[in-house]
Amino acid sequence: MESALSSIFEVHFAAHSFFPFRKNKKFENALAIYDKDTPDRWQNLARAVGGKTVEEVKRHYEMLVDDLKQIEEGRVPLPNYRKVAATEAGSIRGYSYMNEEQRMKVLSLR
Repeated sequence: MESALSSIFEVHFAAHSFFPFRKNKKFENALAIYDKDTPDRWQNLARAVGGKTVEEVKRHYEMLVDDLKQIEEGRVPLPNYRKVAATEAGSIRGYSYMNEEQRMKVLSLR
C-alpha cells in the first residue's frame, strides 16, 4: 500500500509542478466552461490556460481523473484533521472564530 500511495503522490506532485497553481486554477475554471460536449474542447482549454499545448492539457486532465479515481477507490487516505480549541481571544494562528451569538448577529445584518 505504501508504494502505491507514494506513486500516487509522485504523479500528483508531478502534475502540479507541470501546472503551477495559477495555471491549474485557469484550467479548473476553463473545465467548468468547456464541458465534454463542447466542440474543440481541448483547444479551448489550452487557449484558456495559456502556454500549454493541447497534448499537455489532455495529459493534465487524465492525471486529475486518475487522481480522483484513486481517491474514490479509497487508495488515498483522508488527512487526519485534528480539533483545535479556540483561545480566549478567539483566534488561533491568525484565524478568527466567532461564537454562536456573534455568528447570528452577523447573519442577521445581511
